[in-house]
Amino acid sequence: MKQISYLLFACLLYFSACTNQNQEEVNQEQKIESYSANIIIYGGTSAAVTAAVEAKKAGKSVLIVSPDIHLGGLSSGGLGYTDTGNKNVIGGLAREFYHRVYNYYQDDQTWKWQKKEEYGNRGQGTPAMDGDARTMWIFEPHIAEQVFEDFIKEYNITVYKDEWLDRDNGVVLKEGKIQSITTLSGKTFEGKIFMDATYEGDLMAEAAVSYHVGREANSVYNENFNGVQVGVFQHKHYFQKDIDPYIIPGDPTSGLLPKISDQPSGVNGEGDNKIQAYCFRMCLSKNPENRVPFPKPENYDPANYELLARVYAVGWTETFEKYDPIPNQKTDTNNHGPFSTDNIGMNYAYPEASYEERKAIIKEHEDYQKGLMYYLSNDENVPEDVRKDMAQWGLAKDEFTDNGNWSHQIYVREARRMVGDFVMSEKEVMGDIPLERSIGMGSYAMDSHNTQRFVTKEGFVQNEGDIGVHPHQPYQIEYGSIIPKKGECQNLLVPVCVSSSHIAFGSIRMEPVFMILGQSAASAASLAIDKNISVQEVAYTDLRPLLEKGLQRLEYVKEN
Repeated sequence: MKQISYLLFACLLYFSACTNQNQEEVNQEQKIESYSANIIIYGGTSAAVTAAVEAKKAGKSVLIVSPDIHLGGLSSGGLGYTDTGNKNVIGGLAREFYHRVYNYYQDDQTWKWQKKEEYGNRGQGTPAMDGDARTMWIFEPHIAEQVFEDFIKEYNITVYKDEWLDRDNGVVLKEGKIQSITTLSGKTFEGKIFMDATYEGDLMAEAAVSYHVGREANSVYNENFNGVQVGVFQHKHYFQKDIDPYIIPGDPTSGLLPKISDQPSGVNGEGDNKIQAYCFRMCLSKNPENRVPFPKPENYDPANYELLARVYAVGWTETFEKYDPIPNQKTDTNNHGPFSTDNIGMNYAYPEASYEERKAIIKEHEDYQKGLMYYLSNDENVPEDVRKDMAQWGLAKDEFTDNGNWSHQIYVREARRMVGDFVMSEKEVMGDIPLERSIGMGSYAMDSHNTQRFVTKEGFVQNEGDIGVHPHQPYQIEYGSIIPKKGECQNLLVPVCVSSSHIAFGSIRMEPVFMILGQSAASAASLAIDKNISVQEVAYTDLRPLLEKGLQRLEYVKEN
């Protein structure tokens, strides 16, 4: 009898354990959050916002899945001195963005630290305001972010922030289409059309779409300004005098100073895996009431800036040439000169790095740049007049208030670039080849920052990769540049990491163009959904009327 009782008790325990395990599995399944919409946009850039707005205007349900907490990418991350090129070819929601910025600056309350008339219409080559067109092209970061948030609120767009794509198992593909994406938090998003609107192209890569990182050889697309460009100096960002690269001047055995590569530069015109330098666009202020002194990084080492000391020693005087003024006594401060905010050669791994590796790269860039500003303000190797002027500057206290007044967005000037059936190259940007499926226009110079700092055969330090070639006139951007090859993915659009060569991307990569392409991508997505076709099958005869309705500018009409 006792044996039967033990057996019964064991069975009950087993049944209870199985029941608990099943219940745990049910509870785990219930924790999985699933969402769906016609269009799923991955990214928090300016392109992501304009794409979502256009999708809503077309009557489509849309979700933004953003790894970023702040919307707008570089447009709200410090790049307030807009690289416009010819403003007449900026239309649609991009122009609407700059019009809304203009409206904010018509309100006297926006001018907290200076009067509107004191700022005037400042801007070298880029006037802040076009009064007749009611647009403003130079602005503070927080104003830009507010405009993006206004778009989101006005069009009732749902945004999931701080949601990072699971790059190991987060993309489900079936028969050449993305079925769903899952983020690291466990949220799953299902849609008919997906869009990668990130600077890095993570969704594109995980969807097994072809892409390229680095500079192609000139021979690949029959170009002139791709690949290695030793001795080509088209800006002032190079060493104009001979500078010794060694820790002990004249002694190669002492080793190289920091930030100088020990690798050969390569042969002109050849491709490599190097990408142009990143930095942070800094919002600085001279106003004592709105200024935070430059912080000293914990791992600050003045030896990292010895190369700059040697540049000053030979008479360089251009420290403040890219402290471009934006409203309210602030700046959009960018790289300028042979040794500046660009952290040359320290970003090569970034495009394909893991999230943790990217965090480390970003932190190294932040420490380098904060250290640079501290060095300029305090080190006796910096000329006294520079230190005295730097003492008047600091981080703007009312910007990036949740990030120590430091930009939340590193300037990813390029990362992955898709390789589709159509690739925008130097020829298209220069206008040498007419396009049949224009979805917007660009006009800025083919602009690449330096990609490497090396030692010349004469034994001096030099930079390489800084290119600035202006198109003959504004150029069209082909629809094929934002769609993958049909055999790779049929329901993905890529309006940021477009199918383009390195040097052509140097022009396309401007923020107004990303907004334009985001809007056009959403129009194409809406058509693909309505007709139940792939994005590759969208007919331009159907797409163009939608783009024109959205006030996109598809052809260049010369001004009288």
